[in-house]
Amino acid sequence: MKVEAVKYSLGVNTFSGTLVYDETVTRPRPAVLMAPNWMGVTDAAIARAKHLAADRYVVFVADVYGEGKRPTTFEQAAALANPLRADPAEDKLRIRAAFDCLLGEGSRRKLIDERRAAIGFCFGGGNVLDLARSGAELHAVVSVHGDLKTLAPAGRGDIKAALLVIHGASDPVVPKADRDAFETEMDAAGAKWQMLVFSDVLHAYTDEGADVPTIAKYDEPASRQTYALMHAFLADAFSGRL
Repeated sequence: MKVEAVKYSLGVNTFSGTLVYDETVTRPRPAVLMAPNWMGVTDAAIARAKHLAADRYVVFVADVYGEGKRPTTFEQAAALANPLRADPAEDKLRIRAAFDCLLGEGSRRKLIDERRAAIGFCFGGGNVLDLARSGAELHAVVSVHGDLKTLAPAGRGDIKAALLVIHGASDPVVPKADRDAFETEMDAAGAKWQMLVFSDVLHAYTDEGADVPTIAKYDEPASRQTYALMHAFLADAFSGRL
């Protein structure tokens, strides 16, 4: 599996994402942007990208913080993520820059075809939903235990992608009130969306090793089913069945 750091710019800021793909596959594949959780571009995020990519996709791990900004604690991650949560316009610019980098690098290397998707986890779920809200040309966007509320709701017709939100019903970080508000926003925007909720599942349930009592907990069956649902959803979106 090829794993390559790729630098790109937005204004005066430099970012460093990671391109992941099976270099033994010669056919063009879908381009999939992956927005990681609030710890950013880590070894765990790259391992997840490898799992996602397999021989199916060309995956680019987005860097929304900037080159050299790599938190090592939850406190450091919050200090980087929360300003972007409070500034959706900047968040959209940064995730869009990562998406444009994926398309540019994938096309230059003749790795990708016309199929486009974005997948995000936790904070990254909010990033890819903001990418959809920005009107990006995407077939599908998937948010997994992700941020759902926004200070800048989508307008009517803004969202071109089919959306899939997968969540834990007992997630206290993004509670039911946020899910309800998201549904209202999406209906008002005329978006095509689906939501699946796992009972008794907490936040970060796809993160192996996650274990913060009453807040976050890895759940193997829910994680396994989430990946299966994700691939099926993307296949349907790419084939025009959604």
